[in-house]
Amino acid sequence: MGSHLAEHLAGEGHDVVGIDNLSIGRIENVPASIVFQKLDLTNPIDTKLLCEREKFELVYHLAAWAHEGLSQFTPRLITENNYNAFLNVLIPAVNNGLKRIIVTSSMSVYGDQTPPFHEELPRKPVDIYGVAKTAMEESLEILADVHGFEYTTLRPHNVYGPRQALWDPYRNVVGIFINRAMKGLPPIIYGDGEQTRAFSYIDDVTPYIAKAGLLPETNKEIINIGPRQEYTVNELAQTVLDAFEIKIKPEYLADRAREVKHAFCTSEKAEKLLGYQTTTDLKTGVGKMVEWAKLLGPQEFQYLEEIELAGEKVPRTWREKIM
Repeated sequence: MGSHLAEHLAGEGHDVVGIDNLSIGRIENVPASIVFQKLDLTNPIDTKLLCEREKFELVYHLAAWAHEGLSQFTPRLITENNYNAFLNVLIPAVNNGLKRIIVTSSMSVYGDQTPPFHEELPRKPVDIYGVAKTAMEESLEILADVHGFEYTTLRPHNVYGPRQALWDPYRNVVGIFINRAMKGLPPIIYGDGEQTRAFSYIDDVTPYIAKAGLLPETNKEIINIGPRQEYTVNELAQTVLDAFEIKIKPEYLADRAREVKHAFCTSEKAEKLLGYQTTTDLKTGVGKMVEWAKLLGPQEFQYLEEIELAGEKVPRTWREKIM
């Protein structure tokens, strides 16, 4: 997401500094039109020095370990790379002249309430990742009120497309299904596959994330970003298999701990404030991602060396590294 956003903003004439530790992203994704700084935001000293040097006026904060399902087993890792990293950026940025920050939060803050989720619903996270994102949102609102900077909170959901980390076994179900299909392996589905989600193609969300940082009417707003149309995980799996023109049945495993069954959002607020519209349906978007993935080729999944809370509750795919 960050590389697409940086490329879009630079294309509109903005001077862009991109920051990433490349723990998941790859250097070849970085557009040549921006200044790139390899930096780990969990390091407060290095982050402070960068903010003092650059004196950012507008910050788009997308950095995250977006491993929602994994978060119940790596709570410290998730907290350090989401909440703490966010504060490491915000504090020195405010001290060095920040005017506005756009924060990408998550649909996980809604928890397991009845969808479609709308922005007026209370935050009721049911997993550690959602707790970290909720803490980010609430801290942002408090600190903006005290220190006087502008902000917008965006809640994109299930973004997929070219440049995604196909080698990540813990998140991005579209990428995982595609990577396995390239190896001739079936999709692995947790539970019965009737979970419902909305999937956002990267080109459909990037312009609106950019726009949210440039409009006065989005100040102090929370905005869902993504399509209204939802699909089951079974439908997604079949869409991926159809794109490869292969016939193979998914493999079903036990439900994951605290996974929300149905999660999708309204888009009326994004349509009103940003002019948001979905132009890429799931079949088309998956087809585009598959063509890109074929050029990259099958990837070896990269597992964590250690899971903080190991044991039988960890999904077998991660415990036995069988993705």
